Amino acid sequence: MKMAHTCVRVKNLAASLEFYSKSFGFEESSRRDFPEYKFTLVYLTLPGDDYELELTYNYDSEGYELGNGYGHIAISTDDLEGLHQTHKAAGFDVTDLKNLPGEPPAYYFITDPDGYKVEVIR
Repeated sequence: MKMAHTCVRVKNLAASLEFYSKSFGFEESSRRDFPEYKFTLVYLTLPGDDYELELTYNYDSEGYELGNGYGHIAISTDDLEGLHQTHKAAGFDVTDLKNLPGEPPAYYFITDPDGYKVEVIR
């Protein structure tokens, strides 16, 4: 397993992209627009690093108070279904397998003792 990405929700996508680019040198590695569902995902990486920062832009949001802008950290695995079953069997707070619109199931969330969500992805 390895760390995959960290998600933050942003109020102004253009301003956030400019900030992360100018302040740290992040580069846009991919973008996924879901206009019919009113959100865009932009993934940023640092040169030479495959760990991603995911900026989630929800079209209808008026912004986020400090504390609720945090989304999740993500950990990738080659055996999503097996790890999901292991987590469920151990009694952890685990969601069902989930998917993005129009795609097969590819992730789920597990909640840590403090209530923070960790996304487990294929």
